[in-house]
Amino acid sequence: MKYSINVNGNEKIPFNNNVNYCVGTGRMGLALTKEYYDQLKIVQQDIGFKFIRGHGLFCDDVGIYQEYLDKTGLKEPKDFADYKAYMEYVEQNAKKIIEYNFTYLDRVVDSYIELNIRPFLELGFMPYKMASGDNTVFYWKGNTTPPADYTKWCNMVQATLRHLMDRYGESEVLSWPIEVWNEPNLPGFWKDANIDEYFKLYELTSAAIKNVDQRFKVGGPAICGGADEKWMKGFLTYCHEHKLPLDFISRHHYCTEIPEDIGHYGYPKMMELDYTLQTLADCRKIIESFDEYKSLPFYITEFNTSYIPNCPVHDTNLNAAYIARTLAEIGDYATGYSYWTFGDVFEERGIPFTPFHGGFGLLANGGIPKPTYWTFKFFKDLQADEESCVYRDKNIVIVKTKSGSYKGIAWNLTIETKEDEMDFEVVLPAVHKGQGRMCLLTKSVDEECCNPLKVWHDLGEWTHPTDAQNELLKSAANPLVKTSVIEADGDKSKISLTVKKHGVVYFEFAPASITSDRGYDYDFNYGK
Repeated sequence: MKYSINVNGNEKIPFNNNVNYCVGTGRMGLALTKEYYDQLKIVQQDIGFKFIRGHGLFCDDVGIYQEYLDKTGLKEPKDFADYKAYMEYVEQNAKKIIEYNFTYLDRVVDSYIELNIRPFLELGFMPYKMASGDNTVFYWKGNTTPPADYTKWCNMVQATLRHLMDRYGESEVLSWPIEVWNEPNLPGFWKDANIDEYFKLYELTSAAIKNVDQRFKVGGPAICGGADEKWMKGFLTYCHEHKLPLDFISRHHYCTEIPEDIGHYGYPKMMELDYTLQTLADCRKIIESFDEYKSLPFYITEFNTSYIPNCPVHDTNLNAAYIARTLAEIGDYATGYSYWTFGDVFEERGIPFTPFHGGFGLLANGGIPKPTYWTFKFFKDLQADEESCVYRDKNIVIVKTKSGSYKGIAWNLTIETKEDEMDFEVVLPAVHKGQGRMCLLTKSVDEECCNPLKVWHDLGEWTHPTDAQNELLKSAANPLVKTSVIEADGDKSKISLTVKKHGVVYFEFAPASITSDRGYDYDFNYGK
């Protein structure tokens, strides 16, 4: 089926393309590893995210919170028959001294700043020695209980912020958003999903942050979808009634049903995109029902298709097309949004067995770009010299540049369109009067031309690729680049695009006058 589009060039269509605002990561401690850094470096070179958000700031592998027992003045009683009894005596009688160790935090943040990305600080999880219980989440057992002593928690938050300001500068650190906890509406992430206890955590933590500097931007509740009526409305009501600091509102967004578990993997059904976007619209309505909050930034601090890190859909072209439409429309509801995650150095369900394992990342381990990587790169490229959006629907977005040329992205989410191939015919006005030679540049990502997952599968699904095999997979992960010269028809030009099943196509249409060296003839006849 052919889709005809006419653009006059004067349209001013709302389009909040904030694609590179933030990206997610695994727990912060993984940033100490080499492949994590290498993957983030690749992503930053091509996409250049402004912020990075992940779990584990206060987990024990980062090691910020420390306690030791001061045994000064204690003498070992002679009647203690064993070491265990002595240690119990020390525990009961020695003075606990609290220390903060920022060695690993500094290494992580230094590496972020080196790659021109800043932390979007998520405050969590609970240090083991500060925790009130043993409720944990993930393979790495992040403690998700409230603090046994809120004063110790608030002191640690304040000490961390003061240290960061001392090291990186006041103006720098004040620009980093601070989110209180992660998905407290789920019992795995917050003991018993206790809403009143979370309100207490937010109230005391936000006050502690503002006590360090009123200019810090603090927000929450960082809930997952499906809890807006109870949690979002309840949180905003509590903040309103108690006059709590609130500088932004946050929520998460995932788009699959409960998965079917088979072996190491989970296979879910995809939700219809209209339905998923409506959930954001409904949440937006709740926010706008509060006069003092309706103009606040609304951040989707996690989004992806599936919410599990072992879902093979993340590695597919289907995922790329689904995310393309999401990126085209999510800005209608959210100020900024953060894809979960930039790479597959990630251990929520344990250490991955294979390079393609359904991880959240834009990059597979080995630095292999997945199709969704290019969706992000394409939307980032739309930002360059953009003047206005001139066309947007469920399958394509077109922007006009400041020079008058055009860029766009078309996608074919076949599970919705039911089309194995979509043909777009786009009529564009002349870039300038007397328009001459024009070139259409396309970069295509689909199951035939940019599908490293298929190459990996066809060649036997290597568990541990050699360097040569890894390079082969990378070579199969590049978009197909094509160009064609198009002559103007009067004051208009017509371009044609074909988008295959679950494909994403980026295009640029701009003047391309010949400027080659004297005597160069591309069309020279070399025959007899």
